[in-house]
Amino acid sequence: MIRFILPALLILCGSAVGIQAAACDATCGAAGSAAPAFTDIAVADLKAGIAGKTVVLIDANGSATFAKGRLPGAIDFSANANDLAKVLPADKGALIVAYCGGPKCGAWKGAAEAIAKLGYTNVKHFSGGLKGWQEAGEKLEPTL
Repeated sequence: MIRFILPALLILCGSAVGIQAAACDATCGAAGSAAPAFTDIAVADLKAGIAGKTVVLIDANGSATFAKGRLPGAIDFSANANDLAKVLPADKGALIVAYCGGPKCGAWKGAAEAIAKLGYTNVKHFSGGLKGWQEAGEKLEPTL
């Protein structure tokens, strides 16, 4: 009897997994239309981009944290979320880097996705965030 029950359970479980995957595709987006993946930028590359003025930084920490300190030249995502296109460059291929507090913070992703929805194609993530920037020996820029 066990020889018949075990294969039947495996078939049912396999079907349940297939149903669950189909439901996720329906709600999360099918493979190929999933949210864009954002690559991480190294602190050295970010420093070079800031020095060369070839990067636009988006701070996704919230306005209260932004007021306490930010990466040099960063834009406050929270304060500009409704009119984001107005503060971003006209060049949709410009390098735009979103960041938040540090490696365990996920606030950057909402900002990056909003930027990508506007048609920007070179959006990256600085996973170090404020914490990583300071650990690299860099100072935060106070808000003016």
